[in-house]
Amino acid sequence: MRLKHDPAAMRQAIDPKEFGRVAVLFGGDSSEREISLLSGNAVLAALKRCKVDAHAFDPRDKPIMRLTEERFDRVWIALHGPGGEDGTLQGALEYLGVPYTGSGVMGSAIGMDKLRTKRLAQASGVATAPFVVLKGPQDFDHAVEKLGLPMIVKPGSQGSSVGMTKVEKATDLPAAYTAASQTDPVVFAESWITGAEYTVSILQGRALPSIRIETPRTFYDYEAKYFRDDTTYHCPSGLSAPAEQHLANLALATFDSAGAEGWGRVDFMMDAAGRPLLLEFNTIPGMTDHSLVPMAARVAGMDFDQLVWRVLETSFTRTKA
Repeated sequence: MRLKHDPAAMRQAIDPKEFGRVAVLFGGDSSEREISLLSGNAVLAALKRCKVDAHAFDPRDKPIMRLTEERFDRVWIALHGPGGEDGTLQGALEYLGVPYTGSGVMGSAIGMDKLRTKRLAQASGVATAPFVVLKGPQDFDHAVEKLGLPMIVKPGSQGSSVGMTKVEKATDLPAAYTAASQTDPVVFAESWITGAEYTVSILQGRALPSIRIETPRTFYDYEAKYFRDDTTYHCPSGLSAPAEQHLANLALATFDSAGAEGWGRVDFMMDAAGRPLLLEFNTIPGMTDHSLVPMAARVAGMDFDQLVWRVLETSFTRTKA
């Protein structure tokens, strides 16, 4: 069995029975398992409060084909990182014929690939920071020459800032490269941007209010994202109405260029001239008490349960063929 994808089939549900039996996929075995467990449990609790027939499903503990054996009608994906948001799970669900939330195979795969995201963004007119692909020590001098110092070294995939290091001295490059390459064989360096960080959440083709992020840490890393209480979030972000609309347009253009859909989040840094530079986009953002999409949704007049419900509605665009 396979799925038929029709964006025009997007609709709002009135009765929780319209969703049928729902599996919330969370946990998994990626480096972001801990965060996925937090997100998934929060989503599961919200669906149950909404009277949806929702059940926990951890693919680390049982195979995906059990979804059909247990007669699930659709899936709310709360798996973060490789194996959950890189297109492989989406491909498996397509094969099984089980409708799911969010982006499909292509959008998910591109969202997990930071380099292809940057290249597609550039092609579609969305600015991004200068970068150099690091294939080994032979590229270190070129990176310093082109990007200057400081710079940031990143793995080509992963989320939640896993494997990222700020490099302030050329002698620190080897260690940063090693840290990134331990999580992904593709590594790149990017110019360090000193401006403010903004994020724009997207839900059902609409951009939610932007959030400006401030952290006392070197950058908005894993610790700052999920566990620090001194990270500050400003929503509304303080941008003028034209600047807010421009940022929303860039976020939607990034999503569209990658074939992403349903819901997600697009991250930017402002350069010294106040120009937004794309960092990356996320097709399955966190849904924890520190997460950004629920913050933006609240400012847009939507509580957590409503947000979870509306994300589940994105699964209506996929039906059994």
